[in-house]
Amino acid sequence: MEEIDITAVTKRSIRGVFALTSRTFTIQIITFFSNFLLTIFLSPQVFGIFYVVSAIIAFLSYFSDIGLAAALIQKKEPITEDELKTTFTIQQILVVTLVSLALILSPFISSLYRLRSDGVLLFQALCIAFFLSSLKTIPSIILERSLKFEKLILPQIVESLVFSVTSVVLAIKGFDVTSFTIAVLARGIAGTIAMYIVQPWRIRFGFSKESASKLLSFGIPFQANSLLALIKDDLLTVYLGKVLPLAQVGFIGFAQKWAFTPLRLIMDNVIRITFPSFSRLQDNKKTLSLAIEKAIFATSLLIFPSLAGLVILFPYFLTIIPQYSKWEPALFSLTFFALNAAFSSISTPLTNALNAIGKIKITLYFMVFWTILTWLLTIFGVYKFGFNAVAVVSAIVATSAVLVVFIIKKYIEFNVFRSIFYPLVATFLMSVVLYPLSSIFIKGVPSLLLMIALGGVVYFSVIFTLAKKQIVADIKMVKENLKR
Repeated sequence: MEEIDITAVTKRSIRGVFALTSRTFTIQIITFFSNFLLTIFLSPQVFGIFYVVSAIIAFLSYFSDIGLAAALIQKKEPITEDELKTTFTIQQILVVTLVSLALILSPFISSLYRLRSDGVLLFQALCIAFFLSSLKTIPSIILERSLKFEKLILPQIVESLVFSVTSVVLAIKGFDVTSFTIAVLARGIAGTIAMYIVQPWRIRFGFSKESASKLLSFGIPFQANSLLALIKDDLLTVYLGKVLPLAQVGFIGFAQKWAFTPLRLIMDNVIRITFPSFSRLQDNKKTLSLAIEKAIFATSLLIFPSLAGLVILFPYFLTIIPQYSKWEPALFSLTFFALNAAFSSISTPLTNALNAIGKIKITLYFMVFWTILTWLLTIFGVYKFGFNAVAVVSAIVATSAVLVVFIIKKYIEFNVFRSIFYPLVATFLMSVVLYPLSSIFIKGVPSLLLMIALGGVVYFSVIFTLAKKQIVADIKMVKENLKR
């Protein structure tokens, strides 16, 4: 395995940002148009089935490698062939066991969630796709540890394109739930083939007790952290599918998907880059501190105005497109999921930094707290106030990101207020302009697009006025590293 120095970390991280950003925008453009068409041709109930079944598979996936992949990425020393073989072998044993159990329990899942036969087939297809995804783990680790994100993006684009085209074409032809069934299988096959083309790795099995022991010392707490995140989010969706009508689960999923779109566009890239990058910098606290501040500034710079614009303008989007009026009950939830996303844009880079310096148990304690609080408040809220309580609770729990700031400052000195102040002020001023003008001028698609453009002009004019020195310095640094 190739090891890289701090200069190379900076260079590859910056290039990774551009690579992952281009990938994300490509995927989001594909996903946006496919979701737009799917929400026209498919009912909220079909989406409810897809969300619930996908959440079940997501729950199984967290048992598939017990944190070994993250341990390899975080590891200070070069990784060995024994560690790769041991990781792959353990993972495949776990995956095959989980897939076999899931397929055997298909009738029980069908009865529990009152799924039709096409819903059961979707569940089984997702199980097979889950197995195919596990085959990509080692090539992904090799690329991610080396910060070669420009290669990592290609299989993801292939997967998104195959899934979107397949599902939309079949939905238009009236395949209903089966549209998703065939699409997830096609995505799994195409993504696996693409990954082994960009990063070949000869599949082989082996086991080293010493390697397994070292990796599991980090991997088990990491996976426990991920499992709790799963229980907090995806398993909660499974519970909601049991206690709420599937249409209301569809409204929750719709609102969450749109509110988290800025996170998917930006934060997913930050997560993908910061964990391996911070891990390579864990012995250089000064550089790591600067990297954390840059990561938070970059995310808040783009996520804050995107969320504010989404909450202000989305109601007009529903009125302009008649086929979207059926999603109006999701507007209230959209606002509070957006608040969740804003706080997450700050807490996620910080928990990534804690994991990267080996403080995985601290993030585990936080996740225990968040999980218990989310479940207790959600169960009470749904019982008393209905499905909108899910989003309100998510926003309340997300505010505890403030605690993460105080904890991480014990290990790494940085200034989070300096990172978010200018984006916060610029977002507020943009909202003050956008909110009253929207109700006056938006009459159709052209005026909606014009209002989006106006919001962008106001925001970037303010942010450039306030933070000109910082932005110019960052642009200069990016240019220098891209030229090397």
